Amino acid sequence: MKYEIDGIEYEVILVKKNNKNTYIRIKEDGKIYITTNYLVSKSYIKQLLDNNYLTIKKMLEKNKIKQEKNNSFYFLGKKYDIIIVPTFDIDITEDKIFVKSKDYLNKWLKKQIEKIYQERLNYIYNLYREKIPYPKLKIRKMSTRWGVCNRSNNTITLNSELIKYGLKQIDYVIIHELSHFIYFDHSKNFWLQVSKYCPNYKEVRKTLKEG
Repeated sequence: MKYEIDGIEYEVILVKKNNKNTYIRIKEDGKIYITTNYLVSKSYIKQLLDNNYLTIKKMLEKNKIKQEKNNSFYFLGKKYDIIIVPTFDIDITEDKIFVKSKDYLNKWLKKQIEKIYQERLNYIYNLYREKIPYPKLKIRKMSTRWGVCNRSNNTITLNSELIKYGLKQIDYVIIHELSHFIYFDHSKNFWLQVSKYCPNYKEVRKTLKEG
């Protein structure tokens, strides 16, 4: 099944299950996935798409931005063109990174992530007037979370993909996870704690969700 939005045809994948509700999702492949009941007709699906035209359009635009970010090289909120120059180690200009190989770039990036995340953790931890343990920092790529706090072993884990964003996003996630040492849930008190060190946390969260 195809559905047209702004003159572009998108493939619609129907996933039929024995459930009551119908869900619309956009996956990384840019296709529209509809999970619905076995008995739902094609005419109902067409009407569903028409009724949610603007919502689906917005979902597709967000997915496009996300995929562009995943497939491009972003560092601290800026996009760079990668130019391979075998005679260079690495050199960064306003919008370009000259580097001798992609492998060298990945190793350089890994070191930068470790350095920057640790520096930001140290800085933010020292801002806290509350008594919290100094956490061990772990870094890994995560698909659904920007950070994780583990109070049982005093660690916080930060998503390596955060390096694609600016320092304010990195700082917010660190503040978020450190605040979980005080409030483990997402209660009103927890968000008040976050706002103490990141007053504009709602705006920052929005940029992470859109990204």
